[in-house]
Amino acid sequence: MRYILTKAVLSLMCVYGICSNVSAADNSLPMEGLNTAKTIKEVRVEPQFWWADMVNPTLELMLHGDNIASMQASLQTRSNINIVEQSTTENPNYLFIKLSLKDVKAQTITLSLTKNKTLMHQFDYQIKQRRTGSGQRQGFDNSDVIYLITPDRFVNGDTSNDNHSSMLEKVNRADKDGRHGGDIQGIINSLDYLQKLGVTQLWVNPLLENNQQQYSYHGYSTTDHYKIDPRFGSNADYRQLSDAAKDRGIGIIKDIIVNHIGSNHWWMTDIPSKTWINGLAANQPINTSKLPFTTHRRTTVQDPYSAPSDLSNFVDGWFVDSMPDLNQTDEKLATYLIQNSIWWVEYANLSGIREDTYSYADKAFLAQWSKAIMAEYPKFNIVGEEWTANPITVSYWQAGKINQDGYVSYLPSLMDFPLYETMLKAFNHPESWDKGFIELYEMMANDVVYADPTNLVLFEGNHDTNRLFSLLDNNLSRYKMAMAYTLTSNRIPQIFYGTEVLMQSPVEGRHDGAVRADFPGGWSSDASNAMTQQGLNSQQLDAQHFVSTLLNFRKGSSAIANGKLIHYVPENGVYVYFRADKTETVMVVMNKNNEQITLDSERFKTQLKDFSTATDVITGQSQNILHSLRSPANSVLVLSLN
Repeated sequence: MRYILTKAVLSLMCVYGICSNVSAADNSLPMEGLNTAKTIKEVRVEPQFWWADMVNPTLELMLHGDNIASMQASLQTRSNINIVEQSTTENPNYLFIKLSLKDVKAQTITLSLTKNKTLMHQFDYQIKQRRTGSGQRQGFDNSDVIYLITPDRFVNGDTSNDNHSSMLEKVNRADKDGRHGGDIQGIINSLDYLQKLGVTQLWVNPLLENNQQQYSYHGYSTTDHYKIDPRFGSNADYRQLSDAAKDRGIGIIKDIIVNHIGSNHWWMTDIPSKTWINGLAANQPINTSKLPFTTHRRTTVQDPYSAPSDLSNFVDGWFVDSMPDLNQTDEKLATYLIQNSIWWVEYANLSGIREDTYSYADKAFLAQWSKAIMAEYPKFNIVGEEWTANPITVSYWQAGKINQDGYVSYLPSLMDFPLYETMLKAFNHPESWDKGFIELYEMMANDVVYADPTNLVLFEGNHDTNRLFSLLDNNLSRYKMAMAYTLTSNRIPQIFYGTEVLMQSPVEGRHDGAVRADFPGGWSSDASNAMTQQGLNSQQLDAQHFVSTLLNFRKGSSAIANGKLIHYVPENGVYVYFRADKTETVMVVMNKNNEQITLDSERFKTQLKDFSTATDVITGQSQNILHSLRSPANSVLVLSLN
């Protein structure tokens, strides 16, 4: 095949072929004078496609192929798309092409790679049309309840994908730390149950490929950023899950990791640059004796007195030798990670992101990453994991917080670990002057340090914490108090799969395999089934009914979704708080006493003055509250005031 070379193109010939900085008009014309060579065996292009009408009009493609850095890129399609820049690293197998997509329409373009006047490779690249209103998508908020799923342990909906020929680890359900076979189809099959239960958002632990030799089920060792693990399904299956969930009023929150990858990531056999991975020279084997492991000292990021070496030892260190630590100060890696996150939001029609190990990445990059996503989706929500009991440490990372060091964050939400840990203590400790409910009451006073405390996510447990029912000493009354608090406080609530049927675990130390045990009924051989209630005991049925009733009540509760929180100092083992807006008032009464308590309505007259009766949301029973209110022993009442 031969092409006609224009004068403009000829004037920009480089020693290696056609220069990349020709104008859009010139480099979109067919060219003559090039020889045709054997096509490169394989060129990997990421992202695989993109979209028109994005807020950021610039897209950087990463190309990987043998000696591709010596080639020149040109557009072979007439278009107003421009090649802004072509760049390389010291690795000859990578080429980066920056495109300007300003004011372009959906189309397919053709890019050619040449070397010494020889056409080496040519490929089509699709610029897709976005969904209508994509940029204004609504992220998860206080009206939602998030349900966290560890997909390998939830439901096995497709046994044919339990193992895959190209994946190293095989299914072994007998191994508590092995793969068990849960998948995307299993989640799809469970959507009716989840809708009936009352959840409105699904946070699914990472689904991307984790082709590791062992312990790969949890998903936090990514080996391909653009591919769903085939043992979970396909990219199309993930999008089908999102569509099917949306049809039931349920959004999908993607678990994303920008801090690290898996040691079997395809990058690790041919690292893009010497600055791509912290503490590892390009294309050198991992030597565990020389690796820098993180100190986990999170406060070094914001400590005004921390030594630079302490900060570096935290941020640049690896978790374990199977999780290489990414260096987000590398500009090309930073761009790659930002584009990858946006790609999945757009592709899978997501309603949120949960960002793993948030503070472990470079903090300047984190601001850049979250700002870029929120610029594309102003109503979106992203929740970051900052695992600490200190609210000051958590508050540093939230958008709107004025920090002493001048750091500006764009992260809307964080996991409320301080309130979670306090909640466990408050319900377990016997009541005294400074223990019990008062711990919860006083922790709430720390909300003054947050830019927006109501946008924090409060959880009763997650994949890294021991199970709630076990931590509360298998006490159903305390369990109900903790669940009611999680679901009625002024936070965005999140519950862990199986909590509604009292799944249990050890209580001391880490027990990941037990914490992430298989969901009852997720496998055809299971003796009990949470979705059909077959084999559940009376306590499990009681807990499931309690949770579902409360979840479905809060769907229509404007007071819980948008109302203010007013709470009263706990007295005599009783804690009372209200959620109220202009149209609704909800009263919550927690009683730790072993006998029924009668409360004098006079104390709460400011909130009760317009009401004469209160209806128990769970039982439907009403009582007159003009003068007093009865609270049963060891109970929580969620009352709708009438």
